[in-house]
Amino acid sequence: MVEGPMTIDRVNRALAEFKEPETGRGIVQVKQVHDVKLDGNNVSVTLGLTTFSAPVWKTTRAELEEHLRRRLPEAQRIDVKLALHERPAEKMGEIGLAAKAVIAVGSGKGGVGKSTIAAILACGLARAGCNVGLLDADMYGPSIPHLLGSSERPRMIGDRIEPITIDGVKVMSMGLLVPPGEAVIWRGPMLHGAITQFLRDTEWGQPDYLIIDMPPGTGDVALSLSQLLPLSGAVVVCTPQEVALLDAAKAIAMFRKVNIHVVGMVENMSFFMCPDCGARHDVFGHGGARAKAAELHVPFLGEVPLNIALRIRGDEGRAGSSFDDQDSKPYLDALCRNLVETLVARRRAKPPMPDLPVIG
Repeated sequence: MVEGPMTIDRVNRALAEFKEPETGRGIVQVKQVHDVKLDGNNVSVTLGLTTFSAPVWKTTRAELEEHLRRRLPEAQRIDVKLALHERPAEKMGEIGLAAKAVIAVGSGKGGVGKSTIAAILACGLARAGCNVGLLDADMYGPSIPHLLGSSERPRMIGDRIEPITIDGVKVMSMGLLVPPGEAVIWRGPMLHGAITQFLRDTEWGQPDYLIIDMPPGTGDVALSLSQLLPLSGAVVVCTPQEVALLDAAKAIAMFRKVNIHVVGMVENMSFFMCPDCGARHDVFGHGGARAKAAELHVPFLGEVPLNIALRIRGDEGRAGSSFDDQDSKPYLDALCRNLVETLVARRRAKPPMPDLPVIG
């Protein structure tokens, strides 16, 4: 049903119905619409988007164009341009961390590639244009420095810790503070204190995403994080075989018990594609994580193949360059995109927030 002749008012009403990705508010409400023009039956508009949603900018533009076509069926041409919209992050929790999303990456057991997935998510989001921090919270077995190929020590500037920057990602890890091969032997309270200091006293800036590489299993760190700040969610990494899926289910139960929303599961080492003959081998089985995610009502974020190039890059401290491997890139890109799309869908699904107050 056509509402009447094309007018700028009709265009603006249609725009007001569309929600932006980061906050789930209407794009008109948060002043992210500019240069709305109507030339006959041709509509043009500039949509401002934040770096938080950088991996889904193209998708968001396509969604807005489709929305306007449905609401303005007589429009002959719809042109949506994108521009950067800057929005500061709000402080989270009692420690005052300013981040737009904090994502814990965990697993029910070791050896499933959790740290590799955490590093890939951080580097992939940074490559897409997001502002990203990566906290290695595995105090007893920190592997992020090795995966990213750095032994540079963070510096103290005043009473603040300056994280190191690798591949565009701000990184903090106990592995950067202790000599190689030295064990960290701490009880729970010391662990909680270290996590608090890394979150509170590190100069993270205002990241769109702070990715936290959790220690394997279920333990004190998840409880500490749930007490310190409101996490946006957790990603659970597992391999396809049943024993790994059982442990992944325990990790999901643990996150839920401490009120951390599980935003998705990742199936790592999902299959092996032989580089010589091209045959596919399901070394650990295949599809177990997808099935378990459906059973537990958790989004499935994607699968990552068992790939020799990924293993070599991680061993050589070049995990951040995994996106340069053309066989792996489609799976890694999908992983990052699906994570952001899942967060966006959840924020858009929340009840509408009241209008922002007018100051001044």
